[in-house]
Amino acid sequence: MNNPPRVLLLDENAPVPADRRVWYEALTLRDAGFKVSVVSPKWHYARRHEQLEGIDVYRFPLPSLGGIGGHLVEYAIATPILFAYSWFVYFRQGFDVIHAANPPDFLYLIARVFKWLGVKFVFDQHDAVPEACASRWTGIKFRLTNAIARWSERGSFRTADVVIAPNESVRRLALERGGVDPDRVFVVRNAVRRTDFRDGKARPELRRGRRYLVFYAGVIGPDDGLEQLVMAARHVAIERGRRDVQFVIMGHGDCLPGVKQLAARLDLDDAVEFTGWCQDDRVMADYLATADLCVAPDPKSPVNDLCSMNKIVEYMAMGRPVVAFDLNEARETAREAGAYVASNGHSDPAAMGDKILELLGSPRRRAEMGRIGRQRFNEVLAWEHQQANLLRAYETLLRRPAVLVA
Repeated sequence: MNNPPRVLLLDENAPVPADRRVWYEALTLRDAGFKVSVVSPKWHYARRHEQLEGIDVYRFPLPSLGGIGGHLVEYAIATPILFAYSWFVYFRQGFDVIHAANPPDFLYLIARVFKWLGVKFVFDQHDAVPEACASRWTGIKFRLTNAIARWSERGSFRTADVVIAPNESVRRLALERGGVDPDRVFVVRNAVRRTDFRDGKARPELRRGRRYLVFYAGVIGPDDGLEQLVMAARHVAIERGRRDVQFVIMGHGDCLPGVKQLAARLDLDDAVEFTGWCQDDRVMADYLATADLCVAPDPKSPVNDLCSMNKIVEYMAMGRPVVAFDLNEARETAREAGAYVASNGHSDPAAMGDKILELLGSPRRRAEMGRIGRQRFNEVLAWEHQQANLLRAYETLLRRPAVLVA
C-alpha cells in the first residue's frame, strides 16, 4: 500500500479519550503513520464528532445499564449503532483494519462483514467475559450469560487476524481456550505515559484537616470492590477509632449510587469523599501526590485474578504504595510496590483496613515501596514500553514495518 494504512477503532465500553488504553493505541498508530478513526460512547463528552490530535473521534449516545438485562439491552443498542458508524467511516474515508476492544465480544460480527471487503480484524481483549459472568452471577443467569460469552469469545478468536491481550494470563486464554496461533497473540499492558502525572503537586487541603489520605481512582462497577473499600473505611474510622484518615474515591460507574448510600448508612460522610469522574489529569495528579497510599479493593474472583488494573499502574507512576487483595495479576503488576491482603476464598474488608493502618504506621516502608513502584513503572510498565508490542502486532497483521516516526 502506498497510502498510509487506515484503522478504525471500536470501543463500546468507555468513551475516548477517557479510555486511556484505546486512546494511547490510537496515538501510537498515528505516530507510526496510520490514519486513525475511533467510534465510542458519548457519555459526558459534548461533541459527537471532533478531530483530536489528528484522530477523528465519533461518539454516540448510549445508556449505561446494570444487571444481566441491562447489559443485553446496552449491547443490543450499541452493536447496530457501531455497525452503522463503521459503514459511515468506511464510505467517508475508508479503513484497512477494524480494531475492536471488548466487552462486548459481539463486535466480531461487524468485522466479519468487512472482512469480505478485505479488511483485517484485530481483537483487543480487555476483559475475560466468561470469567466476569462467573464472578457476577449464579444459577440460570450464569448458565445463560456464560454460554453467550463463550460463544462470542470463540467467534472473536476465530475471526481475528491478530489478538491483543493486556497480560500473559489473558494471552493464555487466547492460546488455550481460543486455539489462536501464538505468533498472532501479543501482550500490550494497560499503562500510562511517563509524562501523564509528572506535574502533580501535594495539596494539604485535600486531606480535609486529617493527617493521612487514602486514595482510590477508577471505575465503580460490580467487580471493583468499592463496597469492600467503604467497609474497610468503616473499620478504620469507627472500629479502630482512627478519625485521622481521609478516604477519597474518584471515579464513576453503575455502582456509584449504591456505594454512596452505603457510606451514608455507615455514617462515613465525613471520612469518605466522593469526587466524581475527573477529566483533568492535573487534578488527579495532585490527589496522587498528596496521598499517603492508594488502594485497589478489587475482590478475589475469577475475572479479577486475570485483570491488570489501570489504577495500580497509575499509582506506581506517582510512586505511591498500593494496598490490594492478593490477586494474581495485581501481584504481578505491583510486585514489591504492593502490600497484599490474603483472600482465603473471600475478601475481608477488616483485613484491608488493618493493612492500610499497618502501612500508614510505617513511613519508611511506604517510601521504599513507592520508590520500587516508580522504578518498575519507568523501566517496565510505562506506555512507552508497550508501544513496541502494539506495532509488532500490526507488522504481523499487515506484513509491513510499523515504526514510530517521532
